[in-house]
Amino acid sequence: MNTDVFAAYESNVRRYGRSFPTVFKKALGATIWDEAGKPYIDFLVGSGALNYGHNNPNIIAPAIEYLVGENILLSLDMYTVAKREFIEVFVDSILKPRGLSYKIQFPGPTGTNANEAALALARKYTGRSSVMAFTNAFHGMSLGSLAVSGSASTRELGGVARHDVIRVPYDGYPTQAFDSASYIDYVLSDPGSGIEKPAAIILETIQAEGGLNTASAAWLTEIQRICRKHDVVLIVDDIQAGAGRTGEFFSFEFAKIAPDIVCLSKSLSGSGSPFSIVLIRPDLDIWNPGEHSGTFRGNNLAFVTAGAMCKMWSDRQFTAGVERTADKLQRHLDSLVAKFPKCIEQKRGRGLMAGLKCRSQAVVGRVHDVAFENGLLIESSGPNRDVIKVLPPITITDEELDHGIAILDHALKEQANGN
Repeated sequence: MNTDVFAAYESNVRRYGRSFPTVFKKALGATIWDEAGKPYIDFLVGSGALNYGHNNPNIIAPAIEYLVGENILLSLDMYTVAKREFIEVFVDSILKPRGLSYKIQFPGPTGTNANEAALALARKYTGRSSVMAFTNAFHGMSLGSLAVSGSASTRELGGVARHDVIRVPYDGYPTQAFDSASYIDYVLSDPGSGIEKPAAIILETIQAEGGLNTASAAWLTEIQRICRKHDVVLIVDDIQAGAGRTGEFFSFEFAKIAPDIVCLSKSLSGSGSPFSIVLIRPDLDIWNPGEHSGTFRGNNLAFVTAGAMCKMWSDRQFTAGVERTADKLQRHLDSLVAKFPKCIEQKRGRGLMAGLKCRSQAVVGRVHDVAFENGLLIESSGPNRDVIKVLPPITITDEELDHGIAILDHALKEQANGN
């Protein structure tokens, strides 16, 4: 494998190329091949940006048709046929069946664009400057998103001080015995707490980069109640946990809540094409025309592929298959936890957004390397990088899933045996 050009010219900031030292060339479904033809099962899927697998034919075929038709690719926020069709199918296939009503903002191509827009709108709507965010959160790499992220190493990036963020404990932090929702309600109610009322509370229902920490339905319901009680905007960052990753389209559906603002990106396009949206409770949509902008908020190819993805959620056979695959993955992980207690402390996550909390970072590092050698891509998570993230495509075949788990089983066995 010739990787000389990357070492010679690519910035030192590169990460995944170091973790997976090969040159990839081709991908389909849950399998990706390097240029020597070696296949790998992909439990990384673009860090959650390829929930529907690589080159899903139901998504890529409309994109190819669109590309050869001399159609518009970039449109700023002008009206286009592709944009209209995406909005229509998103409303009809995603929002209406779930009883949700939102305005849709197209803020720019990435998840951090969506979070920045959501935070700015919440501050504009309430007239308040502070935002309440959680331990071990991750919300993106631009300054506003960095400020509300929890990791010290993440927040130190950018080289400037970040103010107006109130850090509070996530569900189960530091232990399950602590009721963080009651704490939040108490400090917002007590004029002597020294904590001002924030413009918004921003949260992930599953903290992907924070170690697959998972909020309960009861806790999420209580946080929504607290937000409504104190007139605080509830923002759910569904960038990695949404678009089908947990087995339902939105990761908060199981809790039966309706956030004031929802941010979506990553797998929203269904194809890996950059695309994000902000879903806004209609009365919160107080933007002035042009007040929030971005050159690449009109990615029409992403409108096409996202629309094709959304249509899949109207197919009961598809949704039943996702539910079945999620159940199967969870059973596989339960088996690994029982089989390798010396390596694994617990299973984390929900649905097809899962993780294995290991005894140490060293365990994860060794398992990662052995898995890669044997044809499986996984990555680590958590502040101590001691959680194995397991993110197969939600469309993975039984054969691919079983094969990937078998490789992970082998890697854990080698670690358990000290090899």
